[in-house]
Amino acid sequence: MEFNFLQILLVVLVTFVAAIDQFNFLESFYRPIVIGPIVGAILGDLNTGLIIGGSYELMMIGSMPVGGAQPPNAVIGGIMATVFAISMKITDPQAALGISIPFALLGQYAVILTFTVMSPLMSKADAMAAEANTKGIEYLNYFAMGALGLLFAVVVFLGLIFGQAIGTTLTEVLPTWVWTGLGAAGGMMRFVGFAVLMKVMLSKDYWGFYFAGFALANITDSILGGASLLAIALIGIAIAIYDFQMNVKIKGLGLASKGGDSDGI
Repeated sequence: MEFNFLQILLVVLVTFVAAIDQFNFLESFYRPIVIGPIVGAILGDLNTGLIIGGSYELMMIGSMPVGGAQPPNAVIGGIMATVFAISMKITDPQAALGISIPFALLGQYAVILTFTVMSPLMSKADAMAAEANTKGIEYLNYFAMGALGLLFAVVVFLGLIFGQAIGTTLTEVLPTWVWTGLGAAGGMMRFVGFAVLMKVMLSKDYWGFYFAGFALANITDSILGGASLLAIALIGIAIAIYDFQMNVKIKGLGLASKGGDSDGI
């Protein structure tokens, strides 16, 4: 099945917006369960878009970015899985998900590349902030958003024009050392991301939760695999709700501390 110019244009525009939404708008527009039906409707098969989008969402629901370390990209993967399922008339969702993986990996590399390029520019943003140059900071953010959206749009455009083979071809065009370098950068980013989060959020009162979470992650990963992150998140939510309720009760009994503000979140 071949797509017309308008369909290709609309899918590319949707990809561009979804790429920006993933890290900036955060309206969940980029999630496969949302983007799949939209792409399916554009390509004339809403039902397939719903099936593929839902299937890809289940596959990615436990796969979350940690700091700068990115899993195979859900935006490009979900879009290309839908495109292939419709264009190749694939009835098995798992088959469509499988052939979309090279594109999801390209999306992962595109995110890492954008983060790597933007990292040294953060000192420039700090200088702009010191000068109260809000316009400059806005333009810097627009540049990052536009760059990521453009990279995603190009990958999906090539997939729409050249089909499944381009996904594997693109990963073979650049030398091995480029992909190795991007992989190493992604590996380092997870530790940098954790370090930044801990510097901002960690208080001495929370060290127990940190070690408990670390131990729980190692235990559940061997049992639940990718779903372990979701399980730990639910446990964390339960603890947070219980802690909040207990603090409300303590305040109601007048036993809360009368001290001033303290650091931490």
